[in-house]
Amino acid sequence: MRIFHVSEEDDLQEFQPRVPTRKDLDQSKGLVWAVNETCLPNFLTPRNCPRVCFRVGPNTSNADKERYLSSSYQYVVIIEKRWADMITNTPLYLYEFNPETFYLQDDNAGYYVSERTQVPMNKMKIKNPLQELFRRQVEVRFVDLLWDSYDEIQQTTFHWSMCRMRYAKPRS
Repeated sequence: MRIFHVSEEDDLQEFQPRVPTRKDLDQSKGLVWAVNETCLPNFLTPRNCPRVCFRVGPNTSNADKERYLSSSYQYVVIIEKRWADMITNTPLYLYEFNPETFYLQDDNAGYYVSERTQVPMNKMKIKNPLQELFRRQVEVRFVDLLWDSYDEIQQTTFHWSMCRMRYAKPRS
């Protein structure tokens, strides 16, 4: 298994555990967060880019596939049009960790956490995140407003993730 941290910063030498800000997580211990390679496309965007991501899972229905997949792709990332230039021109850095001290935090999202300081074993630069998504066989859809997709995908049998929605354009 390979796990990564994605950042716009190119000079991170180590990752210190941080107490989660989410209220649904244990705030008594700091964590270093990473994502598995399967779910990595959820994070191949600029940090604050709001997005709706979904992918086929073992229990995804044929009806959902027929309704929501417009091609042979099994993974979709939906982004607001206003982020198109940013996703093309914002380099990202993948910091790869040794997974030995990490444990699964969320299977659907592919999140792994460690309570120990981590030193990356590898760093890769992604010059054009949009091209990287295409290379990974991810369909990218650009929309004016994310909220319809946000509402709909949660009612499907896909594995889904909604990221940075607080930065999305408000509902009309």
